[in-house]
Amino acid sequence: MTILIRGGQVINPATQMDEVADVLIEDGVVKEIKKGIKSKANRTIDAKGCYVMPGFIDLHVHLRDPGLEYKEDVFTGMQAAAHGGYTTVLAMPNTKPVADNADVIGYVHRKAASGNCIHVLQVGAVTKGQLGKELADIEGMVKAGCPAISEDGKSVMNSQVYREGMKEAARLHIPVLAHCEDINLVHGGVMNADAKAEAFGLPGITNAVEDVIVARDILLSKETGARLHLCHCSTEDSVRMVREAKEQGIAVSAEVCPHHFTLSSEDIKEEEMTNYKMNPPLRTKADVGALKQGLKDGTMEVISTDHAPHAFQEKNTTMQKAPFGIVGLETAACLTYTELVLGGYLTPMQMAERMSYNPARVIGSDKGDIQPGKAADLVIFDPKETYRIDRDQFASKGRNTPFHGREVTGRVKCTICDGCVVYEG
Repeated sequence: MTILIRGGQVINPATQMDEVADVLIEDGVVKEIKKGIKSKANRTIDAKGCYVMPGFIDLHVHLRDPGLEYKEDVFTGMQAAAHGGYTTVLAMPNTKPVADNADVIGYVHRKAASGNCIHVLQVGAVTKGQLGKELADIEGMVKAGCPAISEDGKSVMNSQVYREGMKEAARLHIPVLAHCEDINLVHGGVMNADAKAEAFGLPGITNAVEDVIVARDILLSKETGARLHLCHCSTEDSVRMVREAKEQGIAVSAEVCPHHFTLSSEDIKEEEMTNYKMNPPLRTKADVGALKQGLKDGTMEVISTDHAPHAFQEKNTTMQKAPFGIVGLETAACLTYTELVLGGYLTPMQMAERMSYNPARVIGSDKGDIQPGKAADLVIFDPKETYRIDRDQFASKGRNTPFHGREVTGRVKCTICDGCVVYEG
């Protein structure tokens, strides 16, 4: 199959290429990038006025498979990812059963491969059953293709067990993806601890719930030499501690989710309030400002979604009873472009870095790069189209989003994975 993408603005962080050119794809590989390519391609795609970027890479999604397929499954999750411009996603291990062994890793990878859509990499748990007591078979999972370990959904509260997990990760040359939450400080909280929580009469979650574990994990990374990646950072002090850790040469990276750099707790509405319930919670405007600045200066080098689908009946209840989490795969690109690029925080090149090139570097992948000879994983993104987000059009089974009806600019027009068109809008 030969595809010619004609006349797009090619943006490739790996080479800092930013110019109008054609892209020729042959047999799943980028063959040539230059102006005026002459080729008898099987298909020509007109990308005039659009950005042609490396396919987005999401280090943090919940596909709910195995065991919770009523929320999402590998196939619907891949379709949602393709709609959002993603060509690679990392699935978190808090499934049923937990992805804590090579068999579950293999199951997810085989199922994803059968879907002929995008790349799915299953992350392994740090501990057996995510119970925080005994290390999982980390080496066995890595041999089965696991790219990282994480206890996402919770933290390993036993610091000694976690330190041993970090040592194993360092030995095997894989990163640790850290969910930072001191469960002993949560104390039944359901939203940020501030005046808005008091007005609603709801228990709050303080910044210290996150910050205490961020500090601990950075220190353990320093001690063990493990590469640490902090998931869904939400606080001003998280940004500060990551910046200081990098200045000391500690191997730490960090991500921010679109909901955390777009919304604050002040945006929470009584109507459909549970669609604003996520973990960590929406914080104050000061925290949002710090996250944006951290993304701008490169302290926070990755944008991930924490895509967390739930069934309607689970969210259609009270804040105390509803589960944490919102969907994000199909809204991340437009929110990033609207809030950060049009907002003056990122250039289109930096958007591609934080959504593709940098995530690939975190997991030691050669993806996120579309120069000739590389796998043809690309997204064509229209930066001009303005529209309202419509959750009823999502490919995901989840409809739990606070962004329904929000006006945004920028739409994914086409996603190509291994040289095959997997989504076209």
